[in-house]
Order: sequence, then C-alpha cells, then structure tokens
Amino acid sequence: MTTLDPNDKATSGKNLPKLEANLARIEELTQRMLSAMGKGRKVPQALQGPSQDLYVKAAGAYVTEMMNNPAKLIEHQVEFWGKSVKHYVEAQHLLTQGKFQAASDNSPKDRRFANEMWDTNPYFNFVKQQYLMNAAAVQQAVADLDTLDAGEKRRLEFFSQQIIDMMSPTNFLATNPEALALAAETEGESLVAGLENLVADLEANNGDLVVTLADKKAFKVGENLGTTEGDVVYRNRMFELIQYKPTTDEVHETPLIIFPPWINKFYILDLKPQNSMIKWAVDQGHTVFVVSWVNPDETYRDTTLTDYVEDGYMTAIAQVKQICDVPQVNAVGYCIAGTTLSMTLGVMKHRGDTSVKSATFFTTLTDFSDRGEVGVFLDNDFVDGIEAEVGTSGMLSSFYMSRTFSYLRSNDLIYGPAIKSYMMGKAPPAFDLLYWNGDGTNLPAKMAVEYLRGLCQGDKLATTGFEIAGTTVTLADVDVPICAIACETDHIAAWKSSYRGVQKMGSKDKTFILSESGHIAGIVNPPSKNKYGHYTNPDLGLSPEDWQADSDKHDGSWWPRWDGWLSAKSDKKVNARGAGGPKNPVLGAAPGTYVVS
Repeated sequence: MTTLDPNDKATSGKNLPKLEANLARIEELTQRMLSAMGKGRKVPQALQGPSQDLYVKAAGAYVTEMMNNPAKLIEHQVEFWGKSVKHYVEAQHLLTQGKFQAASDNSPKDRRFANEMWDTNPYFNFVKQQYLMNAAAVQQAVADLDTLDAGEKRRLEFFSQQIIDMMSPTNFLATNPEALALAAETEGESLVAGLENLVADLEANNGDLVVTLADKKAFKVGENLGTTEGDVVYRNRMFELIQYKPTTDEVHETPLIIFPPWINKFYILDLKPQNSMIKWAVDQGHTVFVVSWVNPDETYRDTTLTDYVEDGYMTAIAQVKQICDVPQVNAVGYCIAGTTLSMTLGVMKHRGDTSVKSATFFTTLTDFSDRGEVGVFLDNDFVDGIEAEVGTSGMLSSFYMSRTFSYLRSNDLIYGPAIKSYMMGKAPPAFDLLYWNGDGTNLPAKMAVEYLRGLCQGDKLATTGFEIAGTTVTLADVDVPICAIACETDHIAAWKSSYRGVQKMGSKDKTFILSESGHIAGIVNPPSKNKYGHYTNPDLGLSPEDWQADSDKHDGSWWPRWDGWLSAKSDKKVNARGAGGPKNPVLGAAPGTYVVS
C-alpha cells in the first residue's frame, strides 16, 4: 500500500463498528495512561537538560556573530529561504498540474525515512524535505558560533541535535506514513496495541516512561542468558565470586579474574554460548573467575570507591589466590571497572602487593582530559543535579543512567523503538543485547560523586593523583604488564582518551589494540563471527592519530591475539581445578543471586 485511499476496505462503512470499538478501547487505555503518569517520579530540573547558561551563551555568541559578520548570516538565511521557497513552488506546481507525485528530491539518505512513501507521496516527501532543510539550517547556525569555547560548542551541538531528532516527522502519527497506513489497514488495532504497549511500560515503571527495548518474556538470566557452567565460591556485601567449570583437562597455572562494570550486569560477557567471552576463555584453558557486583540500594549510600577497591578488588583477588593456591592472578577490568582496576594496582604498588601479574583493560578511561560524547553530561549543571539527587535518595538510580546513555543514541534507543512499540503496536524484539541493556543497576551515592567529581571532572588519576584507600595514586603507579583494548566508534569511552591513559601508565610492557565498532560490539566480538577487525601498532609514543595511521589492520576478532598475550603470562599448564576449596565452599550455581536483583 503506497497511498491512503479513503475508498480502501480499511475505512469502508462495514468496518466502522470495529473502528469504533478500537476508539473506545483507546479512551479506556488513555485513562489508565493518565493514571500511571501521575505516579511518575519528579525528575529534578537540573537533570532535565543543560542549564540556561548554555543557551544564554549561545544567544550571546549568535548576536556577536551577527554584529561581526552579518553578511555570512544573511547569506545562510537567504540560502535557507531560497531552498524552502523553491521546494514549495515545485511541489505546488505539480499539484496544480494534477500530478500526484513528489517534487525533485536530492536530500541525503536517512534510514528514518526508509519507507517508500517518504519518496513517492507528495505530502510526506514535502514534510521530509522541509524537516531536513530545517535541521541543516540549525546545524549550520550552531557551527557558525565561533566565539563559544570548544566544550560549550560541543554541548550546544549535542543538545541542539537532540531537539532536531525529537522533532523528526517520523515521531508523530500525523506525519508518519507507515504508522498511518498500518492504522488504516488494521481498523485502528495497531494504535490500540501501541497504546497498550505504552500503558504497560508506564505501569511497569511506576509512571516513568522507559521504552521496552526487548521482549522481557523471551529471556531469563540463568536459563538462556548467563548459562556458562560455574559456581559461586565467595560472597560478601559487594560481590559474588563465580568460578567457571573447566572444559579442558589442563589449565594455565595463573588464573584469570574478570571485573565487569557495576554500572551494568556481568552477563554481557556471557549472553549465549556463541558469543560468550567467558565460555571462550574457559575453552582456551584458563581458570576463569568473574565478579558479579551487588545492585546497591539506598543502604549503600556511604559506599565509596575505596570500598570497591578494598572489599571488592583486593578481596576478590585474595580469594582467587586462595582457591587456586597461587601467588598471582591475571586481571581484566571493563569500562569503569578498568578505571578502578588501575587505581587498585596503584594502591597495591604502594603497599608492596604483587598479587596481579598482568592487567587487561577493556574500553577503559583513565585520562579524562577529553571525555568524549558522554562529556556533554559531565559539566557542573548536570553533576550538581546528580549530587543533589543522590544526597536525597542515597543512590544514583539506574533510571537516570539508562536515560543518559540512551540519549547518546536517541534515534536507536528511544525514538526508533518508541515508534515501533507505541505508534505501530509491534512487540519488542527477542534481542539478548537489548534485554541486557535494559537490565540496569544503581550506583551508591558517595561512589557516584567521587567518580564524577574526582575522575570525570577533576581528571586526578592522570594528573595530580587520586586519593583512595589511604594513599594517592596516579597512572604512573600502574607498572604491571598491560594490554588495553579500545573501540573505534565507542561513544562512552573514546578510544583516543583510552590510548592517552595507557601512554601515561608506568608499565614497560604495554600492548594497545583498537577494535572496530563500539563499546559493546567491539568487545563482544567472537572469532566465529569474523565480523569486526582490529588494529595494532607497538609504537605507543605516537599521537593517537599517528598511531592509527601507522597501524596494521587485521581481519577478525582481537580475542585470539589477546589470548596469545595472556597465555604467555599465565605460566605452565596444570590439572584442571574443581570449584572452590576448603575455605571456599560452593554457595550455589552460576550466575548466582546478585545478578538477578
């Protein structure tokens, strides 16, 4: 169907009773929706968007630009007006000739407008083209503000783009041809189903609008996610320690302990057997341990980064040494867990503790001088708001973190899923990665503020030193052999910043690998898929740009390359180990209890 024909069966008289019944159902659901929305949390104004200072500065910069270079602004305005009028005249001319066709269209390709009606229907094509012209005009206006500093301009570009994306005609029923056609074809049933999905999301989240990204009924952790066989062999208030069952007769003597980020749950590394890094590492002959962090509530208000180091990292490492009866372990830290692993290594150096033989960092920021895309949320206006919020609630709710990361990819994680679910009535897909993405965790109040103020804003670890666990550590204190994997299109941990942090570490044995793709897909990249390649270059004295320009490109996953590096630091082979030990009885089967809280 390419046009909305009033004579179609969907709108014929004999279907009116069904349409009226659907409209009545919509009225009922609307009442439920309003009731649910009344229960939603009151989001502080400081967490709704950047402070007005940013827009005041932008307005001032625009006035300055207008006074200093009026010809340029007039030129851009005239160009925009000319395109808009020309487009209108072309469309109007075709209509007056009785031609039901779109005007000439040289607009750039955009997957939001993939439906053929955006190209063939004159009304929808006109709306699309005018939107793209408007968007380009706004982007040009922001780009021309030369008197803003780089940080302010980056923030203005980001938040103006958020407004542009929000106003896309695809996001509104009256200007979404695919949704309108489906509503006509189904006598309004698609709209009813969409409203049911919307009400279900509101009611499931106590009035907060959180778009369901994946079919929650399709997955259950421990049944079809996180299924690699293993046992919980230690538990304290901070974490459960999981030891995985060996699949080889012999294993490397030095065990491997993985510290996932506590911003998310560990099973991102064990989604299913085909892409499980945990299972893959076990199959390579490593004794693998994984820390499953507790999901903190308000009782963890006073938990600090020091608690994560002392009661988390150091305790977990000690337990692994005890279970395996070894003097050292190899450690992995992912994202914020890598940042904290680097601080732990600094503390251990100051204490003369040599328990870690080598360290691997996955998409880890330790140098925050350039905070990448996520940096737009790390200025004082937002961080002040977060500090006030956690001071009241005792924790930074997963709601705020999920929303922040979603806006970094709003078309993919907010508007696109919302259109399919609410406007078209489609059920969310059975997609394991999106299910994990929606299974968020909270952060303790004090820890969140320490991280945001001291690391993200203060950049103390890479500069003057970060105070933790009774000492002050810097990146120069990280002197064990290290391997760092960063991801080329990572929107959370920019690879160039990750690279600069590795450059500042004190180790004489450094390896840096740049994987294609982003924060998750670049790491969860099993060799069997042969999907994303990676870059290597032993010369870490170069700038990030020169390092990449002079690097060697390799097809396929970086996992085997890392395993070669890791195996060389894992000593001889010994008989495979059983779970736990005399002081570490098995407490339950993997994936444990903390991961489902």
